[in-house]
Amino acid sequence: MELLLIGGVSGSGKSVALAALEDSGYYAVNNLPLPLLPETARYLQRAGQQTVAIGLDAKTEPGLATLPAMIDELRGAGFSVRFLYLDARTDTLVKRYSETRRRHPFTSDTRTLTEAIDFERELIADVRPLAIVFDTSQTSAAMLRSWIKGFASIDAARLTVQIESFGFKHGVPLDTDLAFDVRCLPNPHYEPELAPLTGRDAPVIAFLEAHPEVERMYADIRGFVARWLPEYARDNRNYLTIAIGCTGGRHRSVYLVERLARALSPEQQVQVRHRELG
Repeated sequence: MELLLIGGVSGSGKSVALAALEDSGYYAVNNLPLPLLPETARYLQRAGQQTVAIGLDAKTEPGLATLPAMIDELRGAGFSVRFLYLDARTDTLVKRYSETRRRHPFTSDTRTLTEAIDFERELIADVRPLAIVFDTSQTSAAMLRSWIKGFASIDAARLTVQIESFGFKHGVPLDTDLAFDVRCLPNPHYEPELAPLTGRDAPVIAFLEAHPEVERMYADIRGFVARWLPEYARDNRNYLTIAIGCTGGRHRSVYLVERLARALSPEQQVQVRHRELG
């Protein structure tokens, strides 16, 4: 049975992710106390479920402290286990809770909303390195559903490379493993006819490919990634996020992400995300 565990900070979109997985054919369980995880997985396996997504609840004792041992136990019993950790910046979480007027699960009479977010983040920090991390700070619910459905369709047994464009003025994505800064390249934004377009559009591509420094940057990034991907795969990773950033995240980074994805796709499982294009 394929078992996908959903964790992360409250307000990062775990309920949206579970709903998207359910739409993709997964049997979904939300807010399961961690001590019940092995028993629930075995029960659903006996019931004939092939793909199961479980949203974990960190509020019950002992939190997520025993999760590493449980994952090892489940894998030893023959389960295919993936752990997806959703994260978002604190200012984004504060805004989401303020807009929805919902109560954060760790707020109290002595703990403010920001303190509750920090408390939860510290409580579950130890399990973050076990997971595939996805930053939802700049992600709408529709974008997250689309990404989750794409994620659910990939082969969990192979290394998956997510290549993401972003704008530095909006912050570096929290889920980045490798980040490349391409702000030194010529910027199409300053050409009036190119500014409304993106790095996917032919006029922008032609503008960038007319500059030899763009080609040199691409060759260096591709060479670095090609050289080190096998080492990441040997490190028992099943997910690697490569982020390429320019100022606004609409032209140079988008072009390079699209080009790098095409180069890697014949041999790698590749997911593409353009954060600032929505």
